[in-house]
Amino acid sequence: MSKRIRIFTAADVASHNSRSSCWVSRGGKVYDVTGFLADHPGGDDMILKHAGQDLDGVMEDKDEHEHSDSAFEMLAEYVIGKIGTQDTIVRDDWVAEDDFHPEDTDVHADYEKNEFLDLSKPLLRQVWEGNFSKSYYLQQVHQPRHLTGTARLFGPDVLEVFTRTVWYVVPIFWLPIASYLFLRSAIAFSRPLPNFFVDPLLPFTTPFLSSITTDAFIKTTLCFFFGNFVWTLLEYGFHRFLFHIDELLPDRPVFLVIHFLTHGIHHYLPMDGLRLVMPPALFSALAFPMTRLAYALFPTPMANGIISGSFAFYVIYDCMHYALHHTQLPQYMREMKKYHLAHHYKNFELGFGVTSKIWDYVFHTALPV
Repeated sequence: MSKRIRIFTAADVASHNSRSSCWVSRGGKVYDVTGFLADHPGGDDMILKHAGQDLDGVMEDKDEHEHSDSAFEMLAEYVIGKIGTQDTIVRDDWVAEDDFHPEDTDVHADYEKNEFLDLSKPLLRQVWEGNFSKSYYLQQVHQPRHLTGTARLFGPDVLEVFTRTVWYVVPIFWLPIASYLFLRSAIAFSRPLPNFFVDPLLPFTTPFLSSITTDAFIKTTLCFFFGNFVWTLLEYGFHRFLFHIDELLPDRPVFLVIHFLTHGIHHYLPMDGLRLVMPPALFSALAFPMTRLAYALFPTPMANGIISGSFAFYVIYDCMHYALHHTQLPQYMREMKKYHLAHHYKNFELGFGVTSKIWDYVFHTALPV
């Protein structure tokens, strides 16, 4: 796949509206005329008056300043890219329905119109080589597309297999870990317990299991529920301040690829059933600094109980997230389904809660549905 001409949004052009960086657009093309300001026969003020704006009709306006054919030829020397499509799918008047079934995207028509990603080909290399501005990437990646099957991230199957996760992998992988940490916490509240790396199976021996007291079990249970509460904060925090770090995202291909891998692909293909829960490797990377912090802040028995509760509630979160996109649900979850789908189809800058709206209310990011 060859490098394409760089694609910008009108907002990109509008942000370059000064003497030090002066862009204009005309006929769908973008021009950086900063270096021409001093040489403009009519003076730089005439260009700066339209800095960051579209010049369609302006250069032909006799009352403004009608330009010659040679002026248009000279302008062509300063082209740096083109304006991408401004069409949007996400809209404020989107209405949540219980039985939401979006139509499949016409893959070839979508690519021809938007020149973003060709859904019939592996996506990750296209993001790397696409040559769109961050603004255009964010505009397009937040406009949902829909496929009957699953889009490919990688070409080779050996890589692709690690990017697809069926929902039941999450409880199978993380619930045993959460249970084991709960057990270690309860035992450690009752008697000294050697480091995990000394003998990881020691908690399962009869002397250690029989040493768990009622008092220890209650302490661990309290830590567990505190961990549930901690996860609700992490759920909101990760979603809002990590996955939607759009404004602070550097305009570099490597950061666009990271954004696409962590959350962009979910907004781009929100109904892809194999990319609705986190692969264990991704959640492990996110969980590692949080677990280190827990062990730094709390004694080991408490930390294990808190982490156990957080992991257990994470399993509920990811399974619920899958259900919100695909399943007929009880009343509360139907309401949360409408709320979460509105985050995708109505306003992706609000509505970050998945299991509940509580922190959206606290931090004033609740999304009216």
